[in-house]
This record gives sequence, structure tokens and C-alpha cells, in this order.
Amino acid sequence: MNQQAFLKSVNPLIPGGNNLEKTVVFYEEEKLGFKRIHQEGDPIYMAIVERDSVRLFLIKNGDKHLAEGTNLRINVAQIEQLYAEFEAKDTETIHANGKLETKPWGMKEFTILDPAGVCLTFCEPVI
Repeated sequence: MNQQAFLKSVNPLIPGGNNLEKTVVFYEEEKLGFKRIHQEGDPIYMAIVERDSVRLFLIKNGDKHLAEGTNLRINVAQIEQLYAEFEAKDTETIHANGKLETKPWGMKEFTILDPAGVCLTFCEPVI
């Protein structure tokens, strides 16, 4: 029986800056609610964080231009609740130019920059 190949998910490698521990803590409960499920090195040079079905591989990398050029779009359900959760932890977590709004392309979204400069856009289709 021939079954067609099926892409299930993507797990990007993300530059985490020179202080990877600081970046991992940012992704964890302190700010974004991810859980560290694996790490390597002492000091760490790679960590995997996960929240729901999103898994990110954070890699120690001090190239600021690479980090600032990295953008991720994370599709969510109940974006208003997620936005409120992040604001309750720290009102400065949300980027000043990335407040929750509905975009002309039919998405509600908001933006966060992690400590390395990676841009995370959380989005939900407007129905």
C-alpha cells in the first residue's frame, strides 16, 4: 500500500545569543511559558523548549545579525488569552510596535523579541 508523504511539524533551530541560559529562561515560565525538555553542555550550548505542540531548538550563537534576521510565526488558538497572559507577566514582553491587532491579511497578531533579537509573531486567523 502506497501512502503519500505527510509533513507533520517544523522544529526550527533558533540563534539564542551568547547567554543561552538567559534566553532559555525567557522562553520558560518567566515570560513565555515554554518548558525546557532537553539541554546540552555546561554552560549550555543547545536547549529544546516546548509549549503545547510548538518545539523550538535554541542554539548558542552570538551573531546578532543572524538573530535579528530570524522571524517565526506561531499559530495559536485564543490569541486574546495568550496576549493577556504575556502582558500579566511583564508589560514589556510585547514589542512596542507589536501590540495585538487585526492585520489586513486576516490575522490577529502580536510580536515579541527574545533576548537574542529573534522576532516571534503569534497569530490567529480572523474568522
